[in-house]
Amino acid sequence: MARYLMLLHETPAHFAPMSPAELQAILEEYIQWSQRLQQEGRLLQGEKLRDEGGRRLKQQDGQLLVSDGPYAEVKDVVGGFFILSAESYDAAVALARTCPHLRHGEVELRAIDEV
Repeated sequence: MARYLMLLHETPAHFAPMSPAELQAILEEYIQWSQRLQQEGRLLQGEKLRDEGGRRLKQQDGQLLVSDGPYAEVKDVVGGFFILSAESYDAAVALARTCPHLRHGEVELRAIDEV
């Protein structure tokens, strides 16, 4: 089976007005979804990324530039990821379609190259 990286794109401002109870309910949806996929052998790994912090590294004119990021003014950030196991892109899309994140942001699927 092939592996697919599912990036969770989100706008942090979407979650800002939510109450702790609303956020907990959303978290429970993610937990139930991920546990189901783990039991099916479809979810290999998943993590939520911190909203703040991070570093961006870039090589420029022989120098390594390190800057803080993502920036607060950025509207779309990668808020987390899952690594899925699926027979094909279509099968990975079918799994991603059931992810609760689609009610709060976008997902991006990328096949992991087995080098």
